[in-house]
Amino acid sequence: MQKEVMNIREASQYLGISPDTLYKYVYSDRVPAFKLGNRWRFKKTILDSWMERKSLQGSRTRHRA
Repeated sequence: MQKEVMNIREASQYLGISPDTLYKYVYSDRVPAFKLGNRWRFKKTILDSWMERKSLQGSRTRHRA
């Protein structure tokens, strides 16, 4: 079962990218995240919504060509 709040390692595995890449995305505001203390955390439901929006944006962009 996937946890609702994930750390950087868990979120990177969930998204299928390396932790280093996820850090870059977080610092450039490309992925929704929040800090709890000094650690980045990722809420699964927010990541799911974000991925859904991105996939819809991507399909609209491709169909314009």
